Amino acid sequence: MKRFVLDASVTLAWFLDRPTALYADRIRQLLLRGNRAVVPALWQLEIANGFIVAERRGLLTPSETTETLQNLDVIIAEAIESSRDTFSMRSVMHTAREFRLTAYDAVYLETALQQGLPLATLDRQLLTAASKAGVEIVS
Repeated sequence: MKRFVLDASVTLAWFLDRPTALYADRIRQLLLRGNRAVVPALWQLEIANGFIVAERRGLLTPSETTETLQNLDVIIAEAIESSRDTFSMRSVMHTAREFRLTAYDAVYLETALQQGLPLATLDRQLLTAASKAGVEIVS
């Protein structure tokens, strides 16, 4: 079993992108085959925000969001674990400045670095930062 840090961009792609990015599908298949994703605490807020924005843009109705969350709950129960790592604001800001990331993306990078895990993301800036920081990318 392989563990990796899962960025919200991949998770949201499963439910919002049409067609779904091949990379996102590949990551979902890894989870369905028994691999485990580690997510920082802010992941749930990013997912919730992604669904709210999708509703506002008319991509999902509230009932579709409820159904989507039920499907996501199954994946969470079987393959996603929340990291208990905490990071100081100074540490996150340092990483964000160093790699030109948002504070949110800096938390994903810090989680991967602290736990020594590869990262799964569709975010190009985060991919670049992870590469520069020596973090393996899940392929």
